[in-house]
Amino acid sequence: MANVERPLSPHLQIYKPQITMVTSITHRITGVALGAGTLLLTWWLIAVAAGPEAYSTVNAFLTSWFGRLVMFGFSWALFYHLCNGIRHLFWDAGKGFELPTMRKTGMLAIVMSVVLTLLTWVVAYGIGG
Repeated sequence: MANVERPLSPHLQIYKPQITMVTSITHRITGVALGAGTLLLTWWLIAVAAGPEAYSTVNAFLTSWFGRLVMFGFSWALFYHLCNGIRHLFWDAGKGFELPTMRKTGMLAIVMSVVLTLLTWVVAYGIGG
């Protein structure tokens, strides 16, 4: 049997990034990040139940610059996953599959996730958080 040269399957180095591709990949990544962030939330809850010494350890981490950066990223991931999830609910109902609509809703999900994250942090710092 002769060895027939077949084209390689397309991959990320071949495709030009499109908004639908970026939002899909980001949705998956934020889903994983939310799982990891849930472990952080669990650590905090266990520390609250364990007593003042355990809580002070978690609080020292969460109030450090790195802890705040992690929490900022977690809150953005949460809002992005929420906004893009709403977009997916419309798709489940058969709405919004036209390319211009997909592009607009993809950009809307990105913009709204940033706006909601910034708004949350501004309000939290405004009330002394």
